[in-house]
Amino acid sequence: MSSVNRLNSSTGWRKSKSKNKDQHFTDVQGLPCIENLVCSVNENPEPIKTTITGNIPSWIKGNFLRNGPGKFEIGRSSFNHWFDGMALMHQFHIEDGKVTYMSRFLKSDCYKANLEHNRIMVSEFGTVAMPDPCKNVFQRFLSRFELPKPTDNANVSFVQYKGDYYVSTETNFMHKIDPQTLETKEKVDWSKFIAVNGATAHPHVDPDGTTYNMGNSYTPKAMSENYVVFIEQPIKMDLLKIATRELHGKGINDCVYWDPNQNTVFHVINKHTGKLSFVKYYAKPLSTFHQINCYEENGFLVMDMCCSDDGQAINIYMIQNLKKSGNALDEVYNTLCRVFPRRFVLPLNVDSDIPCGQNLNTPLNSTATAIKTDENKVFCTHEDLHGDNLNEYGGLEFPHINYSMCNSHPYRYFYGCGFRHLVGDSLIKMDLQGKQIKVWKHTGMFPSEPIFVSSPGAVEEDDGVILSVVITPNQDKSTFLLVLDAKTFEELGRAQVPINIPYGFHGTFQDRH
Repeated sequence: MSSVNRLNSSTGWRKSKSKNKDQHFTDVQGLPCIENLVCSVNENPEPIKTTITGNIPSWIKGNFLRNGPGKFEIGRSSFNHWFDGMALMHQFHIEDGKVTYMSRFLKSDCYKANLEHNRIMVSEFGTVAMPDPCKNVFQRFLSRFELPKPTDNANVSFVQYKGDYYVSTETNFMHKIDPQTLETKEKVDWSKFIAVNGATAHPHVDPDGTTYNMGNSYTPKAMSENYVVFIEQPIKMDLLKIATRELHGKGINDCVYWDPNQNTVFHVINKHTGKLSFVKYYAKPLSTFHQINCYEENGFLVMDMCCSDDGQAINIYMIQNLKKSGNALDEVYNTLCRVFPRRFVLPLNVDSDIPCGQNLNTPLNSTATAIKTDENKVFCTHEDLHGDNLNEYGGLEFPHINYSMCNSHPYRYFYGCGFRHLVGDSLIKMDLQGKQIKVWKHTGMFPSEPIFVSSPGAVEEDDGVILSVVITPNQDKSTFLLVLDAKTFEELGRAQVPINIPYGFHGTFQDRH
């Protein structure tokens, strides 16, 4: 099998050039079909042995947990959107250089109801449940006016609260999971504890275990040592459409729209007082789903995110698009706005004596600007955290850092997936000193979100390994867990699983030392 590892032969790094702001991307042609990435699979609740190639470091001991959709059809009905598939939880147990694999479907209420009736019973993000065929015409008509039941299909990520593990999505429901067996333990409704209608699937955790999340909004957030930033981007929800979507047979995705005429707003809140900063920070319209890191430095808030200039990508991920091939698949990808890492710098202290029109970020070594436009308004522009060579890999998503060492602190490295496809098709390490990259890429292989696991007693930021599940959709039963040396980005070993696994979303590592 041929491979392409994009490393500089002398240093291992590829130097980045400064990005041309007016650069246009060349259309991609000849993308391989990825239909098998969104095919339904069976669960495997008993551990399966894997075949090891290379070396899995013996110091790694724990469970690599992953979450994502794994069932896309119920009876004769099918889900319309990638986000809608029934949650399938995966566990790679790593110990003494050996790896076993197991998986279970989340036994959510909607999963059990769907299987019991052999059809889709609960509406999902892009799929509307059809009325009960056992009802008469009048009853089915009236059911369109009933308040839709929110889904508890928590298929996005694993999160940890006070030592316990849960799977979550963007609704008000999450499920407690036994990380050893992947059994579903209990369902938790956020709204019974706090007045919210939903919570994000990406909480932040302080070193003391305090967890911060946000409810009743789909707005992403960033967190530093003393502040939480709510990112209000111009992706809007039409409340009238949401209220009448069942009547018109529309999914929530049909009620979400991108408004390029609205700016992005950063709302800064003090974690200790709960008070909102009187300063409003604005930026051009942008879309972001994942933040890299956020920290304070000399009176400034440095916020790094993966951003695009268009918020319409979410509807690209309809199942019908992911199953296209040839020119049709190329056309879908070429309509997708690329996502790149960017830095915004927000001045925490805006003196009323400073005249309008002045850049407040001059003390920091960053090309990001913060222009005072009014007494309590600042307009921000970003600094690119990459060079032109990242264009070759289609941008970067699913970012991760050495979270335990660097979250809310200055850092040097982050890791992510290159997206020269509709899903990740390479792994990238970014060094912010010089904006250089290292890349792991093999033709026909699609790695998932990279998770950093620190070596025992590590003192250097990149002393550890990267774990990623790699899917090969055009080869049968050749999925494997990939282990990379985080420092050199060289492959250490693989654990091949003799079954097919669909492409998932997010995961975490449960250290068992």
